[in-house]
Amino acid sequence: MEQKNNPLHGKTLEMILQHLVDLYGWEDLGSIVKINCFNFDPSIKSSLTFLRKTPWARKKVEDLYIDSLR
Repeated sequence: MEQKNNPLHGKTLEMILQHLVDLYGWEDLGSIVKINCFNFDPSIKSSLTFLRKTPWARKKVEDLYIDSLR
């Protein structure tokens, strides 16, 4: 299956999250994607744990990542 047009191909969730934190910072990221792990005592580790268990939140983060590449 061809993946060359998929911007998520080869990216780990951690890489995606780190990119967004570097780009927006936790505060803006928490405003854009309204999930508690971004707004209260945020960390990559706690956010990854939540996102791996929560498909709708992970989708929002992945969609934001794709938008940020444009």
